[in-house]
Parts: sequence; C-alpha cells; structure tokens
Amino acid sequence: MSLRLERVRELLKREIGEVIRREIPLDQAGLITVTDVTISSDLHNSTVFVGILGTAEQRKRGQELLSENRKRIQGLVGQGIVLKYTPHLRFVVDKSVERGNRVLKLLNELDASSPLNETASEDY
Repeated sequence: MSLRLERVRELLKREIGEVIRREIPLDQAGLITVTDVTISSDLHNSTVFVGILGTAEQRKRGQELLSENRKRIQGLVGQGIVLKYTPHLRFVVDKSVERGNRVLKLLNELDASSPLNETASEDY
C-alpha cells in the first residue's frame, strides 16, 4: 500500500471514530469503536470495520444507527477531511473485539480457579 493511501486510511479511521462518537448516542448503541478502515486505490470506496460493545440489543441498534446515518456520517467526514472525493462508506461489524473479550474473560476465569492461585494465596 502506498504511503498516501496509508495516511488517508489512518486519517479516515480517526475522523470516522470522532464523528461516530459525537453523533451516535452511547446509551442506545453501546460503545462503537472503529477498528480498521480499508480504502480503494481510487479513494472512492471505503470499508469501515467497527466493534460494538454493549448488550445484544445495543449492538443490534448500533448496526441499525450506522446504516441509517451512513450518509450523514459520510458528509461530516467529508467536512472534516479535505479530499477530492469523500469515499463511500460501508460499515462492517468486526467480531474480533467481541471474541477477544470472551477469550480474556475465559482466561480470567481459568486463572481464578487455578489451584496454583489458591495455594499461593494461602502462603501469604
């Protein structure tokens, strides 16, 4: 990937995250984070990978709000970043954040029930 595309990608990632933070209510949609952005070489299309933390209902509503507000988010990003073309945004939910949290939770549960922990705490 060219240096210019990489810089535009990082700029889009930061600006889209800010717009989402300002425009989409946390209580309705949970915490929405932009995990990655891919952009076509002609800068016309962009895929935005988002992680949504919250209840199942909040995650579903977050996806709906991103879909419903896509054009508005795209317009606000276009105002915040000066490019010849504002790329067409497509939002995709990135499940890696959810999977990572599940793995961390399992590791914490294993660590808490480990016999080594119980004997180590008895020594102190």
